[in-house]
Amino acid sequence: MGRNHTKTIQIGNRVIGGGNPILIQSMCNTRTEDAAATAAQIQELTKAGCEIIRVAVPTMEAAAAIREIKKQISIPLVADIHFDYRLAIASMEAGADKIRINPGNIGSGERIRAVVEKAKEYQVPIRIGVNSGSLEKDIIEKYGHVTAEGLVESALDKVHMLESLDFDQIVISIKSSDVCMAVKAHEILSQATDYPLHVGITEAGSVFAGNIKSAIGIGTILYQGIGDTIRVSLTDDPVEEIRSAKLILRTLGLRKGGVTLVSCPTCGRTQIDLIGLAKQVEKMVEQYPMDIKVAVMGCVVNGPGEAKEADLGIAGGNGEGLLFRKGEILRKVPESELLSELKKELDQYEVI
Repeated sequence: MGRNHTKTIQIGNRVIGGGNPILIQSMCNTRTEDAAATAAQIQELTKAGCEIIRVAVPTMEAAAAIREIKKQISIPLVADIHFDYRLAIASMEAGADKIRINPGNIGSGERIRAVVEKAKEYQVPIRIGVNSGSLEKDIIEKYGHVTAEGLVESALDKVHMLESLDFDQIVISIKSSDVCMAVKAHEILSQATDYPLHVGITEAGSVFAGNIKSAIGIGTILYQGIGDTIRVSLTDDPVEEIRSAKLILRTLGLRKGGVTLVSCPTCGRTQIDLIGLAKQVEKMVEQYPMDIKVAVMGCVVNGPGEAKEADLGIAGGNGEGLLFRKGEILRKVPESELLSELKKELDQYEVI
């Protein structure tokens, strides 16, 4: 069951599933009770490219803050609930566009029913979240340890629980910090249900380790046509999650827009600070929405030829460098002016 065939679900002013664009999510690390700080972070994340935002709701004060936060943001808000069903109800009443729960830790059947009835009343979808770290003991005992099959079984149990209450506005999330387990679980789940799937590698780690694990895991899953929303979970500023998610989608050809940077590795011929220059260019091109490729090369002899597929590029030499376009040299400039000259070209770039 590929993404083109999943059920469409309305989340605030966005739609997922059914072949709609894969949306990028993140989660605030502010105290939700602080509505001003949380709204400010959401605005920053929205500017970076976040399309759905999740906030923790551990208290009634946090649930109430959603009402004020919603006034200041433009993307759908997901309330993350653990244990207390009353927080889920209060979050929906305050304007949450979706709630994330694990029905298994909400409590009795009546409490689950109360949450579902409120979701029906407010037309709020429910994201079922199952993590490898919170898998039920009976399922672990059945399979001997945490497995992909166990994650899927747990998730489908929760789906059937909601379906028995005549509710089908469901998004499923099954996450593991084990990349191979996560990939296998999504492969199994995508064949067992047509509900849209939120994809991520949980507890992925720092920017360095987390990006590698997320790129491999999320990338492998998406490449198979599985997944409707994604989150890159990093122990860092949430803006880094958005930058990484956008690059994963662009690399797979699932998202257009934004400059793609290519750069050569350093070698014995390099006579400039190529590493520093590439980092500066990478930061600079983030502000440009054009769907083009920019190259940063360390050799004026081979650079333009090796990067001839690039729309624009620079190649550095000993104290000077070349600015080139589609492999053709535009002009020679002092090394100190390479960055500024590239910016001039980007500012006036027109597709030929």
